[in-house]
Amino acid sequence: MERDKKLYDKVVMELNDLEINKFQDDKAKTYLSQPSIYDLIDILNHIKEVLFPIFVKDEIKYSSPINHFSNKLEIIYELLQEQIRRGLCFSCSQKTYDCFVCDEEAHNKARSFIERLPLIKQLLLTDVKAAYNGDPAAKSSEEIILCYPSIEAITHYRIAHELWQLGVKLLPRMIMEILHSKTGIDIHPGARIGKYFFIDHGTGVVIGETTIIGDNVRLYQGVTLGAKNFPLDDKGKPIKGIERHPIIKDNVIIYSNATILGRITIGENSVIGGNTWIVKNVPPNSKIFNL
Repeated sequence: MERDKKLYDKVVMELNDLEINKFQDDKAKTYLSQPSIYDLIDILNHIKEVLFPIFVKDEIKYSSPINHFSNKLEIIYELLQEQIRRGLCFSCSQKTYDCFVCDEEAHNKARSFIERLPLIKQLLLTDVKAAYNGDPAAKSSEEIILCYPSIEAITHYRIAHELWQLGVKLLPRMIMEILHSKTGIDIHPGARIGKYFFIDHGTGVVIGETTIIGDNVRLYQGVTLGAKNFPLDDKGKPIKGIERHPIIKDNVIIYSNATILGRITIGENSVIGGNTWIVKNVPPNSKIFNL
């Protein structure tokens, strides 16, 4: 057994390419305090219940709605601030911040997020309306909320984006990867998306970090709003933080499997046909199709 233990220790060290002192207590948080995907899923379920009471479980029957949702918000706060704290500690584990700094920052950011929930709901209601108006198969708003993967995707995005705006970076990426794995819709939480946004079907849609989407925009499955290339620094590495994704103006429809790349603008009221490849600006009121 002792021989096997030595083997296991040796393999662990080789897999992680770590020095022994990396396992000391002052660095243990790097491995033990990262955010939990399972807790994030729990948080998302609680938030959905607050945003859309259709998800409320039977226990609301035994308490007043105000008490129920107030208690739910307290649960969300407690869970969220802990995950934010873990994310902050994980990201700054090689720095000299004291733990109380991350604790206080997590408290403030979780509280600010709770305050933004009414805004998130207002935006989501416009998205549900856009889905209802844009899909002749939709029978009710309730059906859309319960059944449409695009609404689940946009709900995740609206939640993740508000956290991103608050300076929380790791959790939003995890939230969107939970969604990506579930629906095949890949939206970066840093993208800026306006009101009345609808993704029909949704599978394979990609929306990059610096994408800007206006109001009343509709996408179909397989649409890519991506980067054309990546400028490199003097060491040959991609330069971070540059604006590299498209700007989609108001009232644009983009049909399935269209690919729009680079920091270009699709003018308002335009229609982009399926299977098109766009790398140049499109004027307003245009119709672009493959014939």
